[in-house]
Amino acid sequence: MGWKPELEELQRRSAMAQRMGGPDKVKRQHDAGRLTVRERIDRLVDGGSFHEVGALSGVGSYDEHGAVTEVTPANCVFGRGRIDGRPVVVVGDDFSVRGGSADASIPNKPLMAEDMAAELRLPIVRIIEGSGGGGSVKTIETRGASNLPGGIGGTRGFWRMTANLAEVPVVGLGLGSVAGLGAARLASTHLSVMTRDSAMFVAGPPVVARLGQPLEKKELGGADIQTRSGAVDMAVDTEDEAFAVARRFLSYLPPSVHGLPPAGPSDDDPERADTMLMDAVPRNRRHVYKMRPIVEAVVDRGSFFEMGRNFGRSIIAGLARLAGQPVALLASDPYHYGGAWSAEACQKLVRHVDLAETFHLPVVYLMDCPGFMIGLEAERSATIRHGVRAMAAMNQCTVPWCTVIVRNAFGVAGAAHQPAGRLSLRYAWLSASWGSLPLEGGIEAAYRAEIEAADDPQAKLLEIESRLTALRSPFRSAEKFWVEEIIDPRRTRPLLCEFARLAEPLRSPGRASFAMRP
Repeated sequence: MGWKPELEELQRRSAMAQRMGGPDKVKRQHDAGRLTVRERIDRLVDGGSFHEVGALSGVGSYDEHGAVTEVTPANCVFGRGRIDGRPVVVVGDDFSVRGGSADASIPNKPLMAEDMAAELRLPIVRIIEGSGGGGSVKTIETRGASNLPGGIGGTRGFWRMTANLAEVPVVGLGLGSVAGLGAARLASTHLSVMTRDSAMFVAGPPVVARLGQPLEKKELGGADIQTRSGAVDMAVDTEDEAFAVARRFLSYLPPSVHGLPPAGPSDDDPERADTMLMDAVPRNRRHVYKMRPIVEAVVDRGSFFEMGRNFGRSIIAGLARLAGQPVALLASDPYHYGGAWSAEACQKLVRHVDLAETFHLPVVYLMDCPGFMIGLEAERSATIRHGVRAMAAMNQCTVPWCTVIVRNAFGVAGAAHQPAGRLSLRYAWLSASWGSLPLEGGIEAAYRAEIEAADDPQAKLLEIESRLTALRSPFRSAEKFWVEEIIDPRRTRPLLCEFARLAEPLRSPGRASFAMRP
C-alpha cells in the first residue's frame, strides 16, 4: 500500500479546506457582491504562484473510529505568491468562517505570516474582512474563559504588526466590514485601501448604539469618513481596483529596507520641456491654479501614484518616477487653504517623509506654501505642534531631497521646505515669492503709523506696496545667493531627472535609524 491511505487523507482534508465555510456561506459572500478569500488571493497574485501555508489547520470532527468526518478550516489563509514576478506574503481573512472572528482563528497563522514577511524580507499584503482574528463575546463561551487582551501571544502579534513597518512594505485592503483588531491591522500599514461599500470602525453599530448613536455601517465608518479622517489612504469602487492599487504601490518599493527601490522602464524623454508650465501659475497672485497638472507634466508620464488625497488636502503626496527612478513626491495644493499647512497636512507630510526615509526614496517637493494655517481652528488643532513635527521629520531624514519653489514660501512653514544642516538641491520658478510674511496684509501691520499719518492713506499704502514688490523680486535674493537658481519652468523636468540620477548612487540599503509609525 505504501503511503496511499495517508495521501488520500491529505487530499480529502485539502478539499475540505477549499470549501471554506461551506456552500451556503460562500453563496452569501457572493450575493453580497464580495469575493471569497481564495478568490481574492488568486486575483491579487500572479496566476498559479500562490503557495499556501497551513491549509489543513482548523477544527476537526471525528467518528467513533477516530476517522475525520469534517474539518472546519481556520478563518485565516496565508502563504507566498508573486506580484509582477516579485515574491510577496499574502494573508487573508476568511469571512465565510465565523465572520473572521477569534472563535474560528488560530492566532499563530497571521502571526507566522507577519514573521515570514520580516524574516524573508518580503512585502506583506493583508486582505482584511471582519474583526481580522479579533475578539467576540462568544469567545468567552467557546474558550471557557475571558481572554485578557494581549494574551495568548497577542502582545507579540501587536508588536510584529507595527514592527514590520520598519522592515518591509505593508499593504492593507479592507474589503468588507472591518472592526476591532481588523481595523488596527488595516491602519497599521504603509498603504491602506478600502472599497466604497466597505466600512471600518473600532466598534460596530450594535456597540456604538449603546452610546446613543444609532448609526448604519457607512454612517459610522464608511469610505468618506475614513479617507477624510486619514485613517485610510484611499477608497476604490471594486475589489479588483484594490488589488491593482496594491500591485502598483509595491512596484515603487524594494522588497524590504535591505534593498533599494527598483528602477522601471521609461520611454518619456528626460529632457522633455512642457510648454504649459510657462502659463501654469497666473501673474495675478490672487488667482489660484491647479498643481496636479504641474506634477503630471514634470514626472514620467502616467507614473504619479497619489496617496491620501482626501486628508490634509493642502499637501499632495504620492510616488512617481523620474527617468524610471522611483521618488517620493510632495506638492502644495493652493486650492485648499492656499497651500497653507494645516495640522492634518503636517501629519500627512510626516508620514510621507517617514515612508521615503524607510524605503530609501529621494524626495521631490513642489512648493507653494504661504505659511501655517491661522485662526481659532488652527490653534485648537495644535497646528504649530504638528508643524514643528513636520519640520523635525524633514530635518531628520537622510534621503536626497530636491525642492522647487513654484510660488509662495512664507513664514515658519515656508522655512520648512528642505532639510536643514545638509545639502539639498533647490530651484525657484520665475513666479516664486518669499519672505517672513506676504505683503498682502503685512504692510498694514508693519507700516501702520506711516499710513495713518499720510494725507492719502490709500495712496501711501500703494506706494509702499510698489516699493516692496520691487525689492522682493526673486532676482534680488539670487544676487545675495539666498536662492541658488531661478529657472525657466520648462526646465523643471530635465533638472528633476538629473536629480534622480544624482540621487541613485547615494542611497544605502538598511534599516532607518527609527521605526516608522502608522
